[in-house]
Amino acid sequence: MKPVIRKVASFAGVSLAVAVMAMSGASAAHAESPTQGCPYPYVCFYVDNGALIAGNPLSKYKDVTSGYQAVTPRPHYGVLNTRNDDVVHLRLQSGGSICLGPNTQTVFSSSYIVNGIRISSSSRC
Repeated sequence: MKPVIRKVASFAGVSLAVAVMAMSGASAAHAESPTQGCPYPYVCFYVDNGALIAGNPLSKYKDVTSGYQAVTPRPHYGVLNTRNDDVVHLRLQSGGSICLGPNTQTVFSSSYIVNGIRISSSSRC
């Protein structure tokens, strides 16, 4: 990769770096660095905005499972999926679930409580 592109990618963040490397043919898995304290290939939960900014995840998950893994029910501030090809299903205590695509994150209001996680090898929700 050219030095100018490298400099731009480092300033623009992980998403742009992965996109630039994908266009140049480089492997994205080797280029990723921990994002907000969440290394590849984990899905991380953050208890509040301060923990997210400081890069201090409350918990991390990385195993692909056929069923939901229990998550201590609490209103999580955010969930970050650093996986390149896997979606994450987040089970809500109130019923239903939310699907989080590869290399994405979501922020919940305090009215949503996550009590389960299932990482799927599917690349689409």
